[in-house]
Amino acid sequence: MSGFQPDHPHAEVRLSPNFGLRREGVKPDMIVLHYTGMETGEGAEAWLCDPASEVSSHYLVHEDGRIVQMVRESDRAWHAGKSSWRGQTDINSCSIGIEIVNPGHAFGYRSFPRRQMEAVIALCQGIAKRHNVPPERVLAHSDVALGRKVDPGEKFSWRTLHEAGIGHWVAPSPRNGRREMQPGEVGNAVEELQSMLALYGYGVEITGHFDAQTAVTVQAFQRHFRTSCVDGVADASTISTLRRLLSSLEGSLD
Repeated sequence: MSGFQPDHPHAEVRLSPNFGLRREGVKPDMIVLHYTGMETGEGAEAWLCDPASEVSSHYLVHEDGRIVQMVRESDRAWHAGKSSWRGQTDINSCSIGIEIVNPGHAFGYRSFPRRQMEAVIALCQGIAKRHNVPPERVLAHSDVALGRKVDPGEKFSWRTLHEAGIGHWVAPSPRNGRREMQPGEVGNAVEELQSMLALYGYGVEITGHFDAQTAVTVQAFQRHFRTSCVDGVADASTISTLRRLLSSLEGSLD
């Protein structure tokens, strides 16, 4: 196959060989957002299309707003790696992956330009409409790959997406300095926190012990929903924001 008709009307096509069939007839109902984490967008695009890399994404969004499609939405791109959400472990089969050009934390992490964000929004709107993606299944790579990935990171504006009708979000509860729970603590309150995180979708084990895995999960939650401080401490702001997110879903996670 030398090329294909793009699913997004304004996308350029650059075919990546790194894809396969979605397993067991699974259809995509999730969008996973990444940053490229490389020094240049051109380098990232080339890497995602290099058979030696064994990675790909359905789309790449450059900083100037250009959209490149590398894998058809009907196919399974190799973007999520080892990951899970709400018990699903083959995230590649149930998702559309979007790489957003940004050097990331290793190469001078910076804010995402307005034109790029506008392109991401338009792309997500089309994908969500085509595949009936619910808001709570528009996720960060860091949400589904706990402790392994941190992208697209705390400078990505989930609020901007939400205001355009993409993704689940509530305004984070104000920070008041109260430290509710932190690593090393045990008890019912920790078990309740873990249960709420797991109910939302995070792959955290419910043990009642605020261990390293729990701290990493809290960090991932903060990186998406409470970006003013990403420290893995479940303070009052973090817990309140999580409760309000769950409440706003009104049973849709049952």
